[in-house]
This record gives sequence, C-alpha cells and structure tokens, in this order.
Amino acid sequence: MSGDPSKQYWYNINTGAVEFGYVSPAPDRVGPFETKVEAEHALETLRANSAKWAEEDAAND
Repeated sequence: MSGDPSKQYWYNINTGAVEFGYVSPAPDRVGPFETKVEAEHALETLRANSAKWAEEDAAND
C-alpha cells in the first residue's frame, strides 16, 4: 500500500460502510485500502487471511 492512509479507503466493521479517510474511530475500521472496491471486499479479505494464517499455524505445530 502506498500513500497517506488518511486519503485511502477504510471499511467500518460496525456499519458495513466504506469510508474515505479517518471518518470513524480506529477500533471501528479496518484498512487502509487503495480502492473503494478493495474496501467493499474487506470482510472477504479478512476471512481469507485468517484461514491462511490458521493453516500456517497448524503446519508449524
């Protein structure tokens, strides 16, 4: 990711809304994302990353 995070997109986990910049408090948002489309798919990205990390942890045990 590049650029100023205050000028990127964030996904608000409480409202499900995509926001541009620091609209909501940090605990309520995930990101930053470079595009609105990426932010719209934030939950899918988080789930995929969690599954990948769980597999890696299991392989290391």
